[in-house]
Amino acid sequence: MSQITTKARIGLVGLGVMGANLSLNIAEKGFPIAVFNRTGSVTDEFIAESGDLREALVPTKTYEELVAALEAPRAVIIMVKAGGPVDAVIEALTPLLEEGDMIIDAGNADFHDTRRREAALREKGLNFIGMGVSGGEEGARHGPSIMVGGNPASYETIRDIIEAISAKHDGDPCAAHFGPDGAGHFVKTVHNGIEYADMQMIAEIYGLLRDGAHRAPEEIGALFERWDKGPLNSYLVEISGKVLQTSDPETGKPMVEVIVDKAGQKGTGRWTAIEALTLGQSPSTIEAAVAARSWSSEKETRLAGAEIFGTEPEHNLTLPKETDFEQALLVAKLVAYDQGFKLLKAASDHYDWGLDLARAAEVWREGCIIRSALLDDMAAAIRNGLPQDQLIFSADFIAHMKTGLPALRRVVSYATSAGLPVPALANALAYFDTMRQGRGTTDLIQAQRDFFGAHGFERMDGGEGQHGPWHG
Repeated sequence: MSQITTKARIGLVGLGVMGANLSLNIAEKGFPIAVFNRTGSVTDEFIAESGDLREALVPTKTYEELVAALEAPRAVIIMVKAGGPVDAVIEALTPLLEEGDMIIDAGNADFHDTRRREAALREKGLNFIGMGVSGGEEGARHGPSIMVGGNPASYETIRDIIEAISAKHDGDPCAAHFGPDGAGHFVKTVHNGIEYADMQMIAEIYGLLRDGAHRAPEEIGALFERWDKGPLNSYLVEISGKVLQTSDPETGKPMVEVIVDKAGQKGTGRWTAIEALTLGQSPSTIEAAVAARSWSSEKETRLAGAEIFGTEPEHNLTLPKETDFEQALLVAKLVAYDQGFKLLKAASDHYDWGLDLARAAEVWREGCIIRSALLDDMAAAIRNGLPQDQLIFSADFIAHMKTGLPALRRVVSYATSAGLPVPALANALAYFDTMRQGRGTTDLIQAQRDFFGAHGFERMDGGEGQHGPWHG
């Protein structure tokens, strides 16, 4: 092992796109960082291309060198693919670390894995931090939104680094410690679930304008660009406007017209839906977005369906106004956030995390994919107390909901009549309609359950575990 003389404040394993950019961000903020990649040539290339930041970077070729390069208590960030690769790095590092040292997983980890790893390392006297990082390549390099979970005392030893490299909103770091073990990674998971819903809703509006109003992509993009100057101001609306107004340099066609309509997913949206059901929640807009991505992968099936059934809509349909599309997207977006925050609260209660939901909204204001002008008002509404834990019931958003509901209804009705799929928008409407019905229809379901399984029911005039006279 070569002798390392420079002591770094923190280390990082994994110099892929995210790891390399996060390392440069840390170095640029004045914190010496030791870096390691399993393939040594990647480390050499990274150092060679680091320019003026090279002096703050300590290249290492083995885990032993990496650990030796760090000042105590040691802290090492892992930026490798989630799952087995993270466990492999932890296994390699653990024998080399001392009591009080820290491992930080900054990838898109399943929070259950984070809970497992934190408990196992705690038994060995080591600290484990699960750190959600949002913002993609650009965020990692210039300021991401950061969601931390783990031992709060451990976080304090690296807090200055995390806050320095994070995005800022009016000077406030978009980084926070949310609770023990998997709390940070769970907040990041729900962030990604909301991201799925938001992207799907935007895509559905685009589809209605393309296939219903027969507008060209650049025209729709210009509309999104205008909407981004109003209540819908957000990163995803902004980039959608730019994407739709971009042409393919090879063909001259709009870029979206040369891209195959099959969406990928890395799992966090699916994890959100799965965990929600485990906790007795159902964020229907997120579930719809996950389903829509799954359906999109069946391209050949969809082509066959179009051949068999055709795509001709009803005739003489009235196209909603532009303002209807804008308001529909706004209220559906609010429903998606409402469901996300309800899921965060359910998990916080179940795992005894004590999540600060308002702080989550504040951390998402800059640096992350779902950053939006609405988040300031959401944070304020949460701090004021949400009636029935519903964001959409708060005084801050009731006016938006009342104004936008008729527009959402018109847009979904038009889509249904035109034969154009809008699963996320339709689920947002169904959820809202359910939450404003004082009497639903599950009285019949309870009667059915009692009829075939004697499950019992609660009577309106009092008494649980009651049974009906079905078989008398």
